[in-house]
Amino acid sequence: MNIEAVFERLPLLASDNWVLKKIEASHFEELFEIYSNNRVFEYCGITPKHNKDTVKNMIGHFERDFNKRTKVKWGIFANNESDRLVGIIEAFDFNQKVNMVTVGYFLEESYWGKGIATEAVKIMLDFLFMDVNVNRIQAEVMPLNEASKRVLLKNSFIKEGMLRQAALWSGKGVVDLEIYSILKEDYIKKYDK
Repeated sequence: MNIEAVFERLPLLASDNWVLKKIEASHFEELFEIYSNNRVFEYCGITPKHNKDTVKNMIGHFERDFNKRTKVKWGIFANNESDRLVGIIEAFDFNQKVNMVTVGYFLEESYWGKGIATEAVKIMLDFLFMDVNVNRIQAEVMPLNEASKRVLLKNSFIKEGMLRQAALWSGKGVVDLEIYSILKEDYIKKYDK
């Protein structure tokens, strides 16, 4: 795993439609819109934040986690001049011994159902497999989160199974989690890389 490709400086990743880049203080209003919406985190281990100061401090936490080399959070932006934050995608739990990483994503509610998360995941997979040389990418999904499962399946992830009562998620208690994964060899076969 080429961990320097991730943490030397926050990579800017893009497709024709979407850009994954650093979340700045100027994106605070959109960030608050995302984090204060209870529906966005209905199936996540994240508690919604209804205090503006708490959300403002989160931007610094994103930077701190990046500098500690534990987590990367990219903002999802349209690839145009608007610079409007529409969602967040992250890579965390970098396990260099196994050459694996866990990913997650969430969008502002008005952008649901438009294929944005599917494309953002594809952009991140390409970077993690081809530039970082990760072998396994996984995601943990609550069983009722059908939309997230569709995003993963469209990106050739495979459902590996259910971990029953396996995690303590903030605001949810002990939850079951479905594990989805994709290996680099699967990705290369699918996209003829």
